Amino acid sequence: MKHVIYDFDNTIGVRFSDVDDGLAFLYLLSQSETVELLGVTTTYGNSREETVYQSTLRQLKDLGREDIPVRRGGDAPGVYESDAADFLVTMANRHPGELSILATGSLTNLGGAVKKDPSFFSKIKEVVLMGGITEPLVFAKNKMDELNFSCDPWASLQVLTADCPVTVVTGNNCLKVLFTMKEYRNELYSAGTPVGDYIRDRTHLYIGLNEAIFGIEGFYNWDVLAAVYLAHSEYFEDTRAMYTLSEADLATGFLRASEAGPTELNLPVIKDPDAFKAHVYESWRSVSVPYRSRNNAFTLALQRAFGAVLDRAAAFLWNRGKVGVRYTGEGYGGHGS
Repeated sequence: MKHVIYDFDNTIGVRFSDVDDGLAFLYLLSQSETVELLGVTTTYGNSREETVYQSTLRQLKDLGREDIPVRRGGDAPGVYESDAADFLVTMANRHPGELSILATGSLTNLGGAVKKDPSFFSKIKEVVLMGGITEPLVFAKNKMDELNFSCDPWASLQVLTADCPVTVVTGNNCLKVLFTMKEYRNELYSAGTPVGDYIRDRTHLYIGLNEAIFGIEGFYNWDVLAAVYLAHSEYFEDTRAMYTLSEADLATGFLRASEAGPTELNLPVIKDPDAFKAHVYESWRSVSVPYRSRNNAFTLALQRAFGAVLDRAAAFLWNRGKVGVRYTGEGYGGHGS
């Protein structure tokens, strides 16, 4: 059994914002035989910390898991004093050598923990991260910015060079697994279960917008990959190598491989994408939630009939800065910062 704290920039259910942190959280709830979730800490990244915090409270209520502790983190790079940092240090002292940390947003809270206690990472069993790039991140002919390690390069450097095993699920390796809309409909939406309804209601806008903007029939479930590695690393092949890391490189999220480098990192790769996805869908379906959808049959029919048109309209506005980053504050200072 792993004792886990999940540090994330969760915006599931927030218009025009990423949903993968929330889906990774839902996955962790399905792994009660291998994961004891001690709490979650909120950080900025996909949106402002306030937005992330409120989104997380809504998700816990929707899923009937308000018993899980939530601690707020720093709301900008360099804001290292926070309830989240205090909580991380307290739990590391309470579970020395047994605490696993999953982090899928900016790493300011972990930077705050090591500021508060320089020996923090020596008490941690492992850190699993989603972030970083080893080459330009390109999909559907679009070059994407790295949006996790680059948020707070100093904090990212402290985490990546931590005195404990560090695993990094990079943006490049996430591109090996595409979750398609067809799969979502077959595996989740058509089931008519509370958890299937929840995922449909909280993700369909983002997935449709993602398809309209990037031209891919689905989306890359970035943070879920890191959550699965934490709980079931057997779906991955570990790839350990040496790296030379710097704040300058991490300002763009770049991980510089170097045989003479002083830092060893594990950058795992999915073994079998189909087996991996089957495991994720089965895990999501196994979660029992009290959620009741407000969408009736008529509303769902309208979504199916006009969804593509609405997605294209939203994509048109997104690309002109009328929604998305400016509308939600997605990313600290926006995607381009």
